[in-house]
This record gives sequence, structure tokens and C-alpha cells, in this order.
Amino acid sequence: MIAVIIILAILLLLLFLLGFLLASYSLRIKRQTLDEAWAWQSSHYDVSWYEGLEKDNYTVKSYDGYTLHVQWVHNPNPTDKYILISHGYTDNHLGSLKYTRMYLDLGFQVLLYDLRGHGENEETFCTYSVRESHDLACLIEDVKQRYNPRVFGIHGESLGAASSVACLKYHPAIDFVVADCGFSEITSVMKAGLRSMHLPDFLVHIASVCAKIRYGYSYREMRPIDALKDNEVPILFIHGQKDDFILPFHSQNMCSATHGYSEVHLIPEATHAASVLFAPEDYAAFVKAFLGKVLS
Repeated sequence: MIAVIIILAILLLLLFLLGFLLASYSLRIKRQTLDEAWAWQSSHYDVSWYEGLEKDNYTVKSYDGYTLHVQWVHNPNPTDKYILISHGYTDNHLGSLKYTRMYLDLGFQVLLYDLRGHGENEETFCTYSVRESHDLACLIEDVKQRYNPRVFGIHGESLGAASSVACLKYHPAIDFVVADCGFSEITSVMKAGLRSMHLPDFLVHIASVCAKIRYGYSYREMRPIDALKDNEVPILFIHGQKDDFILPFHSQNMCSATHGYSEVHLIPEATHAASVLFAPEDYAAFVKAFLGKVLS
């Protein structure tokens, strides 16, 4: 009997050790440098237009004193419409360039920034939309005070999209959201990752407890879809139909969950965070038509 108890105790200890390892692995940000991001962007599409544009760099203090690096990409034509773009996990503000040209053409001033723990910001761990959405709410308030925009929207990709949706729980004063391939909750994404590593997906629950103990946040808190219960801000969801990392049902579920106007478009053949690269003309048409509906 004592031997059985010892064996069970050892197994439980091993499970929690594995849980702490998984929590650390999942919340650690394996971020790109600016040079790496620029190399990737410039090898996949034309970014030559970016270097000739006027840009201002500045920082904003978030709710807890954390410093966020921001870049204003000036539209060559005067405009009081603004878009704030949030990039994806491991990327930085240069990863948002694939959307920047589209918004410049649509008559927006474009604001890019590095999410917490990414780019030029201080290293820290990822909370998959919890702290990131709070940061975004602070940036939105800063934009309102700094520029006094007549029209103001936010656009996010992957983690940036999830953070953009989660930010709606703060009821920001914005006119629209474009959310590209965001997750509605992180648990199912983590489970799929475990299965791809040939590990049982029930370990996600142990890792979640360990994440709460070590970092103060569990996976159960990382649910952008919960911010949509009373949301009235119009949202355009876009998702690659062949996205096998964050499956399209995440956008579809969020589209159904929000109380405000919403629409969802799946881009055939597009993989994760690549819809605008697979179908740039269709992508721009969806955004233009959506803005025409919600800003008229």
C-alpha cells in the first residue's frame, strides 16, 4: 500500500513538473528581431513604399507602467481617420506592414506598435490577450487624446486579433474592429499543440494550473470571446480556410457571439496569418465594403 502511494505521489509530481515545463514553454515569447521581421516581410511582398514615408516613433506607458513602442506611419494625404494595428505572436510592428498599405490607400493614418514582450519592448511572458488587451485599451485612449481622430478603428492579426476582441470588454471608444485569424479561447489551441507533440491533451489543464501558480494567469482566463457578451462595436472577422494553427471556427464562433454587427469571411487556400498575402484584392475589398457599411 505504501509503495502504491509513493508511486502515485511520484507520478503526480512528474505530472506537475511537466505542467510547469509546458506552462513556461507556452507563455515564453520566442520573439523576432526587427531585422528578422524586415527580412521576412521584404521577401514575401513589396515593402519598398514604407521606407519613403514619414514616420514618428514614440512610447506609451500602459496601465501598469510597462512601456510600449509605437510608430505613426503618416498618410501622405491629410486625414483624420486612424487605424491601430496589432501584430501576431513572436512578430513585431513590422509584421503589420502587410496591412499598412491597404489602410493608407483607404485614407487612414496608420499606427503600429510592438505588443508586450515583442519587438523593442522589454522582455516578458505572454498572456494570450489578457494583459495585451489592457495594453491596447491604454493605447486607444492615448490615440484619442493625442490625435483626436474623427474615425478610429483597430485591426489585429492572430494574437493581435484576439487582443483586439478581448479589448472590447473595456468598452473602448472606437468605430470598428477587423480581426484576422484570432482565437476565441486559447485552451483548444493549446490542446491541439499538445496532440501535435504526441502528448495527451488533458495536460493542458495541469499546465493551466501551473501557469496560474507561476505567472498569475491561467489558460481559462484567456478567452476573448467572453468580451463579446454585450459588445456593440462592429467587427469584421477574416480567417484563412486552411489555417491549421488557429482553426476558422474560432472566428465563426466569435462572429456569432457578438451583439453588434459582424461578418466573417474565409479566404480559400490561405494558411495562418496569410489571408492578405493569398488574396490581397479580395481582402481589401472585404475591408472596404465593411467600412462602407459601418461608417456610413
